[in-house]
Amino acid sequence: MDSFGILEVSASALSAQRQRMDAIASNMANARSTKSEEGGPYKKREVVFSTMPIESGPDGSLEGVQVSDVVKENAFQSVYDPGNPDADKKGFVTMPDINVVEEMVNMMTAYRAYEASVSTFNVSKAMLNKALELGGR
Repeated sequence: MDSFGILEVSASALSAQRQRMDAIASNMANARSTKSEEGGPYKKREVVFSTMPIESGPDGSLEGVQVSDVVKENAFQSVYDPGNPDADKKGFVTMPDINVVEEMVNMMTAYRAYEASVSTFNVSKAMLNKALELGGR
């Protein structure tokens, strides 16, 4: 196994969690958006993770994580707001079905996972540095 493999695993987790946090931030920012680039209300985004091979060898394979897909949900809610320019004839506006509190919990979970990956990366880096020091003696 390559001694730098663990750094690649940690880096893949950092990248995946950053993309997850970006999607969550977009969801929170657009929780009340009635218009999107695609037309219609904003569609909530969910990030889907999958494994990816980092390396394989006699000891087995080492896998990291990657974002395999970003799913846009078609879940909407009707809110009575007759003053809104996007309201229909009955005064209802179609908005994304996004619970901001739930998104905050998701953001905190993603942040904690990101922190854990940073810690793993730093500990692995320190171990590799110590191994280099010992090898140089």
